[in-house]
Amino acid sequence: MKTKIASFLSIVALSLLTLATGSFAEEEEGFYEKDHVRGFISIGADYRGMRKEFQRYVNNTAFQNFGHRVKYAVPDSSGNIDTVQTTSYGAFKYDKFDDWYLGLHVNVGAQYKQFMTWIDFNFMPSQVSERKADWYTADIPATTLPEGSYAVTDDYFPLYDVEWFAYGADWMFAWKLFGENAPINLIPAIGFGFNLINFHFASHFDHFEKGNEDHVETVRDRFYSTFATTVNSELELRIELGRLALGGYIGYRFIRYNDLDVEGFNIQYGAVPNGTDNVGDTYYLGLRLTWYFLSQWEKKQKDKL
Repeated sequence: MKTKIASFLSIVALSLLTLATGSFAEEEEGFYEKDHVRGFISIGADYRGMRKEFQRYVNNTAFQNFGHRVKYAVPDSSGNIDTVQTTSYGAFKYDKFDDWYLGLHVNVGAQYKQFMTWIDFNFMPSQVSERKADWYTADIPATTLPEGSYAVTDDYFPLYDVEWFAYGADWMFAWKLFGENAPINLIPAIGFGFNLINFHFASHFDHFEKGNEDHVETVRDRFYSTFATTVNSELELRIELGRLALGGYIGYRFIRYNDLDVEGFNIQYGAVPNGTDNVGDTYYLGLRLTWYFLSQWEKKQKDKL
């Protein structure tokens, strides 16, 4: 389902961008007056509330414990020793991630009369759950190994800070409801784009294929990323102060991530074997500062004064 949604949104976004670019290029046919187009740049910050499904997705993924492969000496009733390799899981303590984060934005766009379009580049500070210790010990799997078994290879492993962050971009389209130059304006907007979410796990786990434990890959000390297409909608109340504008906005961003690929294995939502949608939806509230550049027409009017 995620793949179908992502493909559909990609096609819709590409079609809209192609039509918009082609339409605005037809100046000689009188579609618009090029001299009246003015650019702008905005910076903003917002509170991003995570849907409960998103918070569960982040915590279930970031704190995955894939276990480590450890060799154990296993005594039998006659005192003979055999060596067995199995996957052991140790316990480690981390603080779970909250259900909100700070979103930061840079918008670059253009305005023609009441119509506006811009690219919203969004990113966030990395969220970190710090390790409580430098190492942890993998526990002997008591249910599978007899009493008296002991590790003959290392059964202690390094711990890292668990981290996640996301970034992306949306192409937004908006309309100034109260006119082009109204001192107070209401601006609804909608757009399409993409997002990347990145995870750093707690240790260099041994990740093995379910049903084929001979296929083992080691999780490295690095970030792992997955991609999503997005649908973003917002409503801004903007106060115009000449070429400077201050706005407050609210909105909702719809995101469904692809499964996270970790060394060739897909990590699915909640570690459910059949997988589900990887929800990344946020609702948000923020402030934005905008600076307008003069259009060619405005520059000519200014030169005449």
